[in-house]
Amino acid sequence: MSATASSQLANGLRVHRIGLPGTSALTALVAFDAGARTEHEAENGMAHFLEHLVFKGGDKYPNHRAINETAETLGGVLNAYTSHDLVAFHITARAEAAGEAIDLLTDFVARPRLDPEELDRERGVVIQEINRAFDQPSMVAEYLIDRAAFGDHPLGRPVLGTEENLRAFSRDAIIAFRERRWSGTHGGAFLVGNLDHLPEPDELAECFGRFPTLPEPEAYEPPRFDPRTLVEERDTNQSHLRMIYRPDVEAADLRSRAALSIYATLLGGSMSSRLFEEIREQRGLCYSVYAVDHVFADLPVLQLGSGLDSSKLDEAYTRMREIVDELRDEGPTAEEVRRARSYAAGRRVLAFENSGAVARTAANQAIVYHDPVDPQAVIAALDAVTFEEVVDVARAVADDIAVACVGPHRVEDF
Repeated sequence: MSATASSQLANGLRVHRIGLPGTSALTALVAFDAGARTEHEAENGMAHFLEHLVFKGGDKYPNHRAINETAETLGGVLNAYTSHDLVAFHITARAEAAGEAIDLLTDFVARPRLDPEELDRERGVVIQEINRAFDQPSMVAEYLIDRAAFGDHPLGRPVLGTEENLRAFSRDAIIAFRERRWSGTHGGAFLVGNLDHLPEPDELAECFGRFPTLPEPEAYEPPRFDPRTLVEERDTNQSHLRMIYRPDVEAADLRSRAALSIYATLLGGSMSSRLFEEIREQRGLCYSVYAVDHVFADLPVLQLGSGLDSSKLDEAYTRMREIVDELRDEGPTAEEVRRARSYAAGRRVLAFENSGAVARTAANQAIVYHDPVDPQAVIAALDAVTFEEVVDVARAVADDIAVACVGPHRVEDF
Protein backbone atom coordinates (compact mmCIF):
# COMPACT_ATOMS: atom_id res chain seq x y z
CA MET A 1 0.00 0.00 0.00
CA SER A 2 1.41 3.38 -0.98
CA ALA A 3 1.93 6.25 1.41
CA THR A 4 -1.04 8.45 2.17
CA ALA A 5 -1.09 12.10 1.17
CA SER A 6 -3.57 14.55 2.69
CA SER A 7 -4.58 18.14 2.15
CA GLN A 8 -7.25 20.41 3.58
CA LEU A 9 -9.62 22.61 1.59
CA ALA A 10 -11.00 26.02 2.53
CA ASN A 11 -14.32 24.44 3.57
CA GLY A 12 -12.50 22.36 6.18
CA LEU A 13 -12.77 19.06 4.30
CA ARG A 14 -9.60 16.98 4.26
CA VAL A 15 -8.84 15.02 1.08
CA HIS A 16 -6.81 11.83 1.55
CA ARG A 17 -5.11 9.92 -1.29
CA ILE A 18 -4.18 6.27 -0.72
CA GLY A 19 -2.53 4.39 -3.56
CA LEU A 20 -3.01 0.63 -3.99
CA PRO A 21 -0.42 -0.92 -6.33
CA GLY A 22 -1.72 -3.46 -8.79
CA THR A 23 -5.33 -2.33 -9.03
CA SER A 24 -7.12 -0.82 -12.00
CA ALA A 25 -9.92 0.64 -9.87
CA LEU A 26 -10.45 3.81 -7.89
CA THR A 27 -12.86 4.38 -5.01
CA ALA A 28 -13.92 7.92 -4.10
CA LEU A 29 -15.67 8.10 -0.72
CA VAL A 30 -16.98 11.11 1.21
CA ALA A 31 -18.08 10.72 4.82
CA PHE A 32 -19.24 12.86 7.71
CA ASP A 33 -19.63 12.46 11.45
CA ALA A 34 -23.39 12.66 10.92
CA GLY A 35 -24.75 9.23 11.73
CA ALA A 36 -27.77 8.25 13.79
CA ARG A 37 -26.13 9.00 17.12
CA THR A 38 -26.00 12.70 16.21
CA GLU A 39 -29.78 12.94 15.80
CA HIS A 40 -32.13 14.50 18.32
CA GLU A 41 -34.90 12.15 19.41
CA ALA A 42 -37.50 13.55 16.99
CA GLU A 43 -34.90 13.31 14.18
CA ASN A 44 -34.28 9.58 14.55
CA GLY A 45 -34.02 8.21 11.01
CA MET A 46 -33.16 11.56 9.42
CA ALA A 47 -29.49 10.79 8.75
CA HIS A 48 -30.46 7.66 6.81
CA PHE A 49 -33.34 9.40 5.01
CA LEU A 50 -31.00 12.17 3.88
CA GLU A 51 -28.63 9.52 2.57
CA HIS A 52 -31.44 8.32 0.30
CA LEU A 53 -32.53 11.78 -0.78
CA VAL A 54 -29.24 13.05 -2.17
CA PHE A 55 -29.34 10.33 -4.84
CA LYS A 56 -32.38 12.06 -6.36
CA GLY A 57 -30.34 14.74 -8.10
CA GLY A 58 -27.82 17.57 -7.90
CA ASP A 59 -26.96 20.64 -9.99
CA LYS A 60 -25.28 18.99 -12.96
CA TYR A 61 -27.06 15.65 -12.73
CA PRO A 62 -30.58 16.79 -11.89
CA ASN A 63 -32.38 13.50 -11.19
CA HIS A 64 -31.85 9.88 -10.21
CA ARG A 65 -31.89 8.74 -13.83
CA ALA A 66 -29.06 11.07 -14.81
CA ILE A 67 -27.03 9.94 -11.81
CA ASN A 68 -27.55 6.22 -12.36
CA GLU A 69 -27.04 6.31 -16.12
CA THR A 70 -23.85 8.36 -15.78
CA ALA A 71 -22.44 5.96 -13.17
CA GLU A 72 -23.19 2.97 -15.39
CA THR A 73 -21.69 4.68 -18.44
CA LEU A 74 -18.50 5.10 -16.42
CA GLY A 75 -18.59 1.42 -15.47
CA GLY A 76 -18.94 2.56 -11.88
CA VAL A 77 -20.86 1.33 -8.83
CA LEU A 78 -22.49 3.90 -6.55
CA ASN A 79 -23.56 3.24 -2.99
CA ALA A 80 -23.86 4.76 0.48
CA TYR A 81 -24.28 3.73 4.09
CA THR A 82 -25.44 5.20 7.36
CA SER A 83 -24.40 3.84 10.74
CA HIS A 84 -24.66 5.27 14.22
CA ASP A 85 -21.19 6.76 13.63
CA LEU A 86 -21.09 7.91 10.01
CA VAL A 87 -22.88 8.72 6.81
CA ALA A 88 -20.81 7.93 3.72
CA PHE A 89 -21.20 8.02 -0.07
CA HIS A 90 -18.90 6.25 -2.51
CA ILE A 91 -18.30 5.30 -6.10
CA THR A 92 -15.88 2.70 -7.43
CA ALA A 93 -14.95 2.85 -11.10
CA ARG A 94 -12.07 2.09 -13.44
CA ALA A 95 -9.19 4.43 -12.71
CA GLU A 96 -9.38 6.10 -16.14
CA ALA A 97 -12.82 7.44 -15.20
CA ALA A 98 -11.60 9.03 -11.96
CA GLY A 99 -12.35 12.62 -12.94
CA GLU A 100 -15.88 11.96 -14.15
CA ALA A 101 -16.64 9.72 -11.15
CA ILE A 102 -15.51 12.36 -8.65
CA ASP A 103 -17.44 15.04 -10.52
CA LEU A 104 -20.59 12.90 -10.36
CA LEU A 105 -20.26 11.99 -6.68
CA THR A 106 -19.53 15.50 -5.47
CA ASP A 107 -22.31 17.02 -7.58
CA PHE A 108 -25.27 15.20 -6.07
CA VAL A 109 -23.80 14.68 -2.56
CA ALA A 110 -22.52 18.23 -2.11
CA ARG A 111 -25.30 20.00 -4.06
CA PRO A 112 -28.46 17.89 -3.62
CA ARG A 113 -31.71 19.30 -4.97
CA LEU A 114 -33.87 17.73 -2.24
CA ASP A 115 -36.92 18.14 -4.43
CA PRO A 116 -40.15 18.12 -2.36
CA GLU A 117 -41.87 15.66 -4.70
CA GLU A 118 -38.94 13.27 -4.55
CA LEU A 119 -38.89 13.66 -0.77
CA ASP A 120 -42.48 12.46 -0.47
CA ARG A 121 -41.91 9.60 -2.91
CA GLU A 122 -38.77 8.40 -1.14
CA ARG A 123 -40.46 8.75 2.23
CA GLY A 124 -42.75 5.90 1.25
CA VAL A 125 -39.80 3.78 0.09
CA VAL A 126 -37.95 4.16 3.40
CA ILE A 127 -41.12 3.41 5.38
CA GLN A 128 -41.33 0.14 3.43
CA GLU A 129 -37.69 -0.52 4.35
CA ILE A 130 -38.53 0.07 8.03
CA ASN A 131 -41.56 -2.22 7.91
CA ARG A 132 -39.66 -4.94 6.09
CA ALA A 133 -37.10 -4.98 8.90
CA PHE A 134 -39.81 -5.74 11.44
CA ASP A 135 -40.82 -8.78 9.37
CA GLN A 136 -37.35 -10.25 9.98
CA PRO A 137 -36.91 -11.64 13.52
CA SER A 138 -33.12 -11.44 13.27
CA MET A 139 -33.33 -7.70 12.53
CA VAL A 140 -35.80 -7.17 15.36
CA ALA A 141 -33.27 -8.86 17.65
CA GLU A 142 -30.64 -6.33 16.52
CA TYR A 143 -32.96 -3.44 17.35
CA LEU A 144 -33.80 -4.97 20.72
CA ILE A 145 -30.19 -5.53 21.76
CA ASP A 146 -29.27 -1.90 21.03
CA ARG A 147 -32.18 -0.75 23.20
CA ALA A 148 -31.32 -3.32 25.88
CA ALA A 149 -27.76 -1.99 26.02
CA PHE A 150 -28.31 1.75 25.65
CA GLY A 151 -31.94 2.46 26.52
CA ASP A 152 -33.20 5.79 25.16
CA HIS A 153 -29.68 7.03 24.32
CA PRO A 154 -29.20 7.63 20.54
CA LEU A 155 -27.10 4.45 20.33
CA GLY A 156 -30.21 2.54 21.42
CA ARG A 157 -32.33 3.81 18.53
CA PRO A 158 -32.52 2.14 15.09
CA VAL A 159 -30.59 3.83 12.30
CA LEU A 160 -33.65 3.58 10.05
CA GLY A 161 -35.80 5.46 12.56
CA THR A 162 -39.53 5.00 12.96
CA GLU A 163 -42.43 5.29 10.54
CA GLU A 164 -43.93 8.03 12.72
CA ASN A 165 -40.75 10.11 12.44
CA LEU A 166 -40.40 9.56 8.69
CA ARG A 167 -43.92 10.84 8.09
CA ALA A 168 -43.16 14.01 10.07
CA PHE A 169 -39.84 15.03 8.47
CA SER A 170 -40.04 18.28 6.52
CA ARG A 171 -37.63 19.48 3.87
CA ASP A 172 -36.61 22.43 6.06
CA ALA A 173 -35.84 20.13 8.97
CA ILE A 174 -33.72 17.86 6.76
CA ILE A 175 -31.75 20.83 5.42
CA ALA A 176 -31.27 22.10 8.96
CA PHE A 177 -29.90 18.70 10.05
CA ARG A 178 -27.48 18.66 7.12
CA GLU A 179 -26.27 22.18 7.87
CA ARG A 180 -25.83 21.26 11.52
CA ARG A 181 -23.92 18.02 10.97
CA TRP A 182 -22.19 17.94 7.57
CA SER A 183 -19.25 20.11 8.57
CA GLY A 184 -16.08 19.65 6.56
CA THR A 185 -14.03 19.71 9.75
CA HIS A 186 -15.87 16.55 10.86
CA GLY A 187 -15.73 14.83 7.50
CA GLY A 188 -13.29 13.66 4.89
CA ALA A 189 -12.84 12.63 1.26
CA PHE A 190 -10.89 9.46 0.50
CA LEU A 191 -9.42 8.56 -2.90
CA VAL A 192 -8.21 4.96 -2.83
CA GLY A 193 -6.77 2.67 -5.48
CA ASN A 194 -5.05 3.51 -8.74
CA LEU A 195 -4.28 7.22 -8.49
CA ASP A 196 -2.60 7.57 -11.86
CA HIS A 197 -5.60 9.23 -13.49
CA LEU A 198 -6.71 11.63 -10.76
CA PRO A 199 -7.61 15.14 -11.92
CA GLU A 200 -5.17 17.97 -11.32
CA PRO A 201 -5.18 19.43 -7.77
CA ASP A 202 -7.17 22.51 -8.82
CA GLU A 203 -9.90 20.35 -10.35
CA LEU A 204 -10.03 18.11 -7.27
CA ALA A 205 -10.29 21.18 -5.05
CA GLU A 206 -13.13 22.51 -7.20
CA CYS A 207 -15.09 19.24 -6.92
CA PHE A 208 -14.68 18.71 -3.18
CA GLY A 209 -15.01 22.44 -2.61
CA ARG A 210 -18.67 22.09 -3.64
CA PHE A 211 -19.45 21.15 -0.05
CA PRO A 212 -20.46 24.34 1.77
CA THR A 213 -18.41 25.77 4.62
CA LEU A 214 -20.40 24.95 7.74
CA PRO A 215 -19.83 25.66 11.45
CA GLU A 216 -18.35 23.15 13.87
CA PRO A 217 -21.11 20.70 14.88
CA GLU A 218 -22.24 20.28 18.46
CA ALA A 219 -20.75 17.46 20.51
CA TYR A 220 -22.97 14.43 20.60
CA GLU A 221 -24.31 12.91 23.78
CA PRO A 222 -21.77 10.69 25.63
CA PRO A 223 -22.74 7.01 25.68
CA ARG A 224 -24.52 5.31 28.56
CA PHE A 225 -24.28 1.53 28.88
CA ASP A 226 -27.47 0.67 30.74
CA PRO A 227 -27.87 -3.12 30.39
CA ARG A 228 -31.23 -4.84 30.74
CA THR A 229 -33.09 -7.80 29.24
CA LEU A 230 -35.72 -7.34 26.51
CA VAL A 231 -37.80 -10.05 24.88
CA GLU A 232 -40.24 -9.87 22.00
CA GLU A 233 -42.47 -12.90 22.32
CA ARG A 234 -43.24 -14.59 19.00
CA ASP A 235 -44.78 -18.01 18.50
CA THR A 236 -41.96 -19.44 16.42
CA ASN A 237 -39.78 -22.55 16.35
CA GLN A 238 -36.63 -20.46 15.91
CA SER A 239 -35.27 -17.94 18.40
CA HIS A 240 -32.80 -15.12 17.86
CA LEU A 241 -30.55 -14.40 20.82
CA ARG A 242 -28.28 -11.38 21.26
CA MET A 243 -26.01 -10.33 24.14
CA ILE A 244 -23.80 -7.27 24.62
CA TYR A 245 -20.93 -6.92 27.07
CA ARG A 246 -19.00 -3.70 27.62
CA PRO A 247 -15.25 -4.47 27.73
CA ASP A 248 -13.06 -2.08 29.71
CA VAL A 249 -10.97 -1.20 26.66
CA GLU A 250 -9.78 2.22 25.52
CA ALA A 251 -11.78 3.06 22.39
CA ALA A 252 -9.33 5.72 21.21
CA ASP A 253 -6.31 3.39 21.24
CA LEU A 254 -5.64 1.41 18.06
CA ARG A 255 -3.65 -1.30 19.82
CA SER A 256 -6.46 -1.85 22.37
CA ARG A 257 -9.03 -2.10 19.58
CA ALA A 258 -6.83 -4.67 17.85
CA ALA A 259 -6.54 -6.76 21.02
CA LEU A 260 -10.33 -6.69 21.42
CA SER A 261 -10.74 -7.81 17.80
CA ILE A 262 -8.45 -10.79 18.36
CA TYR A 263 -10.31 -11.71 21.55
CA ALA A 264 -13.65 -11.58 19.71
CA THR A 265 -12.17 -13.75 16.94
CA LEU A 266 -11.07 -16.52 19.28
CA LEU A 267 -14.34 -16.29 21.20
CA GLY A 268 -16.71 -16.49 18.24
CA GLY A 269 -15.27 -15.03 15.05
CA SER A 270 -14.08 -18.14 13.25
CA MET A 271 -14.91 -21.80 12.72
CA SER A 272 -12.28 -22.80 15.29
CA SER A 273 -13.51 -20.30 17.89
CA ARG A 274 -14.78 -21.45 21.27
CA LEU A 275 -18.41 -20.61 20.59
CA PHE A 276 -18.50 -22.24 17.15
CA GLU A 277 -16.59 -25.32 18.28
CA GLU A 278 -18.70 -26.03 21.34
CA ILE A 279 -22.13 -24.48 20.76
CA ARG A 280 -22.46 -25.56 17.13
CA GLU A 281 -20.09 -28.48 16.53
CA GLN A 282 -19.93 -30.36 19.84
CA ARG A 283 -23.41 -29.67 21.21
CA GLY A 284 -25.30 -29.08 17.95
CA LEU A 285 -27.38 -26.35 19.56
CA CYS A 286 -27.54 -24.01 16.58
CA TYR A 287 -26.60 -23.33 13.02
CA SER A 288 -25.36 -19.77 13.63
CA VAL A 289 -23.33 -18.51 16.59
CA TYR A 290 -20.85 -15.66 16.69
CA ALA A 291 -19.02 -12.99 18.65
CA VAL A 292 -18.10 -9.64 17.14
CA ASP A 293 -16.47 -6.50 18.49
CA HIS A 294 -17.62 -3.01 17.61
CA VAL A 295 -15.97 0.14 18.86
CA PHE A 296 -17.91 3.38 18.65
CA ALA A 297 -15.94 6.62 18.90
CA ASP A 298 -16.09 6.50 22.68
CA LEU A 299 -17.40 3.05 23.67
CA PRO A 300 -16.34 -0.53 22.88
CA VAL A 301 -18.88 -3.35 22.87
CA LEU A 302 -18.68 -7.11 22.47
CA GLN A 303 -21.77 -8.71 20.93
CA LEU A 304 -22.64 -12.41 20.97
CA GLY A 305 -25.49 -13.85 18.97
CA SER A 306 -27.16 -17.02 17.80
CA GLY A 307 -30.10 -18.22 15.74
CA LEU A 308 -31.33 -21.55 17.04
CA ASP A 309 -34.19 -23.93 17.78
CA SER A 310 -36.26 -22.38 20.55
CA SER A 311 -36.12 -25.53 22.65
CA LYS A 312 -32.32 -25.26 22.84
CA LEU A 313 -32.11 -21.62 23.84
CA ASP A 314 -31.69 -22.13 27.58
CA GLU A 315 -28.71 -24.46 27.22
CA ALA A 316 -27.06 -22.28 24.57
CA TYR A 317 -27.53 -19.05 26.52
CA THR A 318 -26.15 -20.57 29.71
CA ARG A 319 -23.15 -22.13 28.01
CA MET A 320 -22.31 -19.00 25.99
CA ARG A 321 -22.14 -16.96 29.18
CA GLU A 322 -20.04 -19.65 30.86
CA ILE A 323 -17.51 -19.57 28.01
CA VAL A 324 -17.07 -15.80 28.45
CA ASP A 325 -16.64 -16.37 32.20
CA GLU A 326 -14.05 -19.09 31.60
CA LEU A 327 -12.02 -16.83 29.35
CA ARG A 328 -12.20 -14.09 31.99
CA ASP A 329 -11.12 -16.38 34.82
CA GLU A 330 -8.70 -18.75 33.07
CA GLY A 331 -7.68 -16.83 29.98
CA PRO A 332 -7.24 -18.11 26.43
CA THR A 333 -4.43 -20.41 25.42
CA ALA A 334 -1.35 -19.14 23.63
CA GLU A 335 -2.30 -21.24 20.59
CA GLU A 336 -5.79 -19.71 20.46
CA VAL A 337 -4.31 -16.21 20.46
CA ARG A 338 -1.74 -17.10 17.81
CA ARG A 339 -4.37 -18.58 15.53
CA ALA A 340 -6.90 -15.78 16.07
CA ARG A 341 -4.25 -13.11 15.49
CA SER A 342 -3.24 -14.69 12.19
CA TYR A 343 -6.85 -15.10 11.12
CA ALA A 344 -7.93 -11.56 12.07
CA ALA A 345 -4.95 -9.98 10.31
CA GLY A 346 -5.33 -12.27 7.31
CA ARG A 347 -8.99 -11.36 6.86
CA ARG A 348 -8.04 -7.70 6.85
CA VAL A 349 -5.29 -8.28 4.29
CA LEU A 350 -7.78 -10.04 2.02
CA ALA A 351 -10.38 -7.31 2.54
CA PHE A 352 -7.84 -4.68 1.57
CA GLU A 353 -7.62 -6.17 -1.92
CA ASN A 354 -10.81 -4.13 -2.36
CA SER A 355 -10.38 -0.36 -2.65
CA GLY A 356 -13.80 0.23 -1.09
CA ALA A 357 -12.83 -1.66 2.08
CA VAL A 358 -9.67 0.43 2.38
CA ALA A 359 -11.68 3.63 1.94
CA ARG A 360 -14.19 2.64 4.63
CA THR A 361 -11.36 1.80 7.04
CA ALA A 362 -9.67 5.11 6.33
CA ALA A 363 -12.94 6.97 6.99
CA ASN A 364 -13.25 5.28 10.37
CA GLN A 365 -9.65 6.11 11.22
CA ALA A 366 -10.00 9.79 10.38
CA ILE A 367 -13.56 10.60 11.42
CA VAL A 368 -14.56 8.13 14.15
CA TYR A 369 -11.24 7.58 15.96
CA HIS A 370 -9.28 10.69 14.89
CA ASP A 371 -6.29 8.52 14.03
CA PRO A 372 -3.79 9.23 11.26
CA VAL A 373 -5.07 7.87 7.95
CA ASP A 374 -3.01 4.73 7.44
CA PRO A 375 -5.04 1.56 6.73
CA GLN A 376 -1.87 -0.53 6.82
CA ALA A 377 -1.54 0.44 10.50
CA VAL A 378 -4.67 -1.60 11.25
CA ILE A 379 -2.98 -4.77 9.99
CA ALA A 380 0.27 -3.90 11.77
CA ALA A 381 -1.62 -3.39 15.05
CA LEU A 382 -3.26 -6.82 14.77
CA ASP A 383 0.10 -8.45 14.03
CA ALA A 384 1.68 -6.73 17.03
CA VAL A 385 -0.86 -7.69 19.71
CA THR A 386 0.65 -9.89 22.40
CA PHE A 387 -0.80 -12.86 24.26
CA GLU A 388 -0.78 -10.81 27.48
CA GLU A 389 -2.83 -8.03 25.86
CA VAL A 390 -5.54 -10.48 24.82
CA VAL A 391 -5.58 -11.98 28.32
CA ASP A 392 -6.08 -8.46 29.67
CA VAL A 393 -9.04 -7.95 27.33
CA ALA A 394 -10.59 -11.25 28.46
CA ARG A 395 -10.32 -10.11 32.06
CA ALA A 396 -11.80 -6.71 31.16
CA VAL A 397 -15.10 -8.16 29.92
CA ALA A 398 -17.27 -7.31 32.92
CA ASP A 399 -20.16 -9.56 33.92
CA ASP A 400 -22.80 -6.86 33.26
CA ILE A 401 -24.72 -7.92 30.19
CA ALA A 402 -27.57 -6.72 28.00
CA VAL A 403 -29.75 -9.49 26.59
CA ALA A 404 -32.32 -9.47 23.78
CA CYS A 405 -34.33 -12.29 22.33
CA VAL A 406 -37.07 -12.80 19.75
CA GLY A 407 -39.00 -16.04 20.15
CA PRO A 408 -41.39 -17.92 22.47
CA HIS A 409 -39.72 -16.76 25.68
CA ARG A 410 -40.17 -14.36 28.58
CA VAL A 411 -37.80 -12.01 30.36
CA GLU A 412 -37.89 -14.33 33.37
CA ASP A 413 -36.27 -17.06 31.27
CA PHE A 414 -33.01 -15.14 31.39
